[in-house]
Amino acid sequence: MPEASSDLTASHDGAASMRLVADVLLPLALSGAYSYLVPPGMTLGAGDYVRVPLGPRDMIGVVWSEPRLQPADTEGPKLRHVRERYEAPPLLEVQRRFIDWVAAYNLVPPGLVLRMSLRSPAALGDPRMQTGYLFSGTRPDRLTPQRARVMELVENGLLWRASELAEAAGVTTAVIRGLIDQGVLVPEHFPADRPFAAPELRPHDSLSPQQEAAARELRAAVAARDFSVNVLDGVTGPGKTEVYCEAIAAALAAGNQVLVLLPEIALTNEFVRRLAQRFSVEPAEWHSALKSTERERVWRGVANGSASIVVGARSALFLPYRRLGLIVVDEEHESAFKQEDGVTYHARDMAVVYGSLGRFPVILSSATPSLETLVNIDRGRYRHLRLGARHGSARLPTVELIDMRSTPLDRGRWMCDRLVQDVAATLAAGEQALLFLNRRGYAPLTLCRACGHRLQCPNCDTWLVEHRFRRQLLCHHCGHTEPVPEVCPSCNSADSLVPCGPGIERLAEEVAERFPDARLAILSSDLLRGSALRDVLRGIADHQYDIVIGTQLVAKGHHFPGLTLVGVIDADLALGNADPRGAERTYQLLAQVAGRAGREELPGRALIQTYMPEHPLMQALARNDRASFLEQEKRIREQAKLPPYGRLAAVIVSGKDQIETERFARALARNVPPSRGGHVLGPSPAPIALVRGRYRYRFLVQAERDFNIQGFLAAWLGELQPRGSLRVDIDIDPYSFF
Repeated sequence: MPEASSDLTASHDGAASMRLVADVLLPLALSGAYSYLVPPGMTLGAGDYVRVPLGPRDMIGVVWSEPRLQPADTEGPKLRHVRERYEAPPLLEVQRRFIDWVAAYNLVPPGLVLRMSLRSPAALGDPRMQTGYLFSGTRPDRLTPQRARVMELVENGLLWRASELAEAAGVTTAVIRGLIDQGVLVPEHFPADRPFAAPELRPHDSLSPQQEAAARELRAAVAARDFSVNVLDGVTGPGKTEVYCEAIAAALAAGNQVLVLLPEIALTNEFVRRLAQRFSVEPAEWHSALKSTERERVWRGVANGSASIVVGARSALFLPYRRLGLIVVDEEHESAFKQEDGVTYHARDMAVVYGSLGRFPVILSSATPSLETLVNIDRGRYRHLRLGARHGSARLPTVELIDMRSTPLDRGRWMCDRLVQDVAATLAAGEQALLFLNRRGYAPLTLCRACGHRLQCPNCDTWLVEHRFRRQLLCHHCGHTEPVPEVCPSCNSADSLVPCGPGIERLAEEVAERFPDARLAILSSDLLRGSALRDVLRGIADHQYDIVIGTQLVAKGHHFPGLTLVGVIDADLALGNADPRGAERTYQLLAQVAGRAGREELPGRALIQTYMPEHPLMQALARNDRASFLEQEKRIREQAKLPPYGRLAAVIVSGKDQIETERFARALARNVPPSRGGHVLGPSPAPIALVRGRYRYRFLVQAERDFNIQGFLAAWLGELQPRGSLRVDIDIDPYSFF
C-alpha cells in the first residue's frame, strides 16, 4: 500500500517492536489505500470511518481492511497517525467489495467510487440538536390573553419549538421568551433529525390473478434469501408497482432494508406518495435535489438501519446500508440509469452486481425491457415474470400511424388536420389529450434569412436552442446562455433571424392558438422543477388541465386517469442516427408515451405522425407486436456483434488545443496493443467535436462477448499520464455516442 509519511513513529504497549497499521481508502483519484499508524488506545476495524492527515489537510476515509501488525523498524517512509475514529456504523464488507468491483469494472480509482458513498460527510458527526420547551408546572406571574393562549397549548405536556409555539398561539416570540425567563417554559434538547417511522406491513387485498401469481414468485425469491434477478415485464398500466410492493413487504417483514431506484427525480414525489399509501410511512428519498440537512438525516438512517425503504436516483446505490435485502430497479430500460460524468457506471447493471455480492434478490421492472435484459432472460440468467394485461377493466390503447408524406402541413404548423380534429373531439367529450414532442425549447435552430448565419454555442460544436419562455438562447451541452439578439451577429440585418423546426414551446404556441379555451400544462425539465412540477402533475391527475404538452418527461410512469388521446408530433426524431440503440430507444419511448392513454375505464388512442410508416418499428407499434421488433433488433445486433452480443468501450481524448489533442490521439492509436477478439476503431472527431471548450477525439473498442476489455484497456492506457489540458476518459458499455 502507498504510505502517508511523517516524522512520527508509534508503538503499542506490550509490543514495543511492533506497530499497528491501517490501510485507509480516501475519496480521491488515487491508485489504492494509504497506510497510517493506529495510535495507542484507539481500536479500529475494517470499514471504520476515520479522519487522517494527507499533506497539509485532514480527510475522511475508510479503513479498507483489518489493521495489521508490522515491525516498528520496517524500512520505508515513516507513517502518520490516524487522527480520529468516527462513531458511525462501519461500512460493511459487502459494500467495500461492491466499491472495489465497480472501480475495477469501470476502470476508475476506487477512491472516486467511495466518494459517492461519502456525499454527506457531516452525517458522520453527532446529529444536530435543537431546543424545545415544556411546561414546568409554574404559572406565570401575570396572565395576559396572549399568555393564556400559550398556556392552553403547553399544558398538554407536549414539547414545542419556540417559533412553532408562537405561531400556533398567534403571539410574538417575545411572549414566549418572557415565559421562558420566568421559568414557565423549560428547555429540553432533542435531535433535529426526524425519526424514520416503521412501515405497516398489511397485505394488499386487490391483486388480480396474474398480479398475485407474479407477486407469489417475488415473495418466494425474497424468502429464499439468495441472489436472483426477476424481470417484471408488463404492458403499460398492468399494476407492476403493486406487484413488487408485495416483495418489498416480504423483505421488510424479514427485517431487511429495501432500495427502489428510479430513473428521474421527477418520478420520485408521485412514487413516494404511492409507497406512503401502501406502507403508511413515507420512505427516505435520495437524490440531488435534497437539502444538505435532509441528506445527513437519510445517510444516518440508512447507516443505522432505521430508514427501511429508500427511494432514490442511481447514486442511492452507494449509500451505507446496514441490512439491504432487496433492490427494485423501476423502468429498468431507461438510459438515465447510465452515469456519464465522473465515475461512469450503469445503475441497473451495478444493482445486479450488488445483489450478487450481497446474496439478495433484484427486481427489474419495465413495460419495455432493455434488449440486454431480454437476452439475459433468453440465456436463463434472469427469471421472467410477465403481466400481459392492464389492471382492472383498462385496455391497451389503439395505435394509428399518420403518414405525413401524404398529409402536408401548413407553414408554421406541426399538427396535422387529423390530430387537430381528434384533440377537439377528445376535449368535447370531457377527456384529456397529451401531445408529445421530445425536443426542449422553442426551436432547435435559429438562422439569418439574409446571410444564412446560424446561431452557435461559443463553447460547443452545436446550435443554440431558443427558449422563448425564458427569452434566452441556450446550449443543451454546456449550459451557455445569451439573450436573443436584435440583429444578425454576422450581417447586422434587423428582423432577419427566424426559428427553424419545432420545440415544445413552439408546439404549445400552436396549441394555444388552435384551442384558446383549453387549459394547457407544459411538462419540460426547462420549465418545471421541484414543487412546481409536483403541483402540475397532481393537477393533471385531478383534471385541472385539458391538454398536456410534454417532452420525454411525460413518458416515465405517470398515471393520468382522464387522459385518453396521445398525439406524437415527430416520431422519427431518433431514427437514422449512429446510435446502435436508437431504434430500441425510440420504440421504448413511443410505447411508453402511447401507454399514458386509457389507463382506466375510458379507452385510449395514440396517433403517431411519421414520415416512415413502413419502418418495422412503426409497424410493430401499430400492431402492438413487440416480439417481432425485438427479434429483428436481436438479429441486427448479433450480426454486428454489438451489445448484448458483443462488448463496447469508448475512449474519449479531449483537450483545449485541437492540434495537440489530435496529435495525442494519433499517438495513442500507434500504441494499441495486439489482441485477439477485439479491435479499436479511430481516432476520429467525436460527432460533437467541441464541448465546453474542449476538442474531442473518440476511439471505439469493439470486442467479442467473452473478451477481457478491461484488461485490454488497462494494458493500453494503464500507465498513461496525459499532460496539460489533455484528458482521457473511458466509458465501459457506452450509452451515449455524441
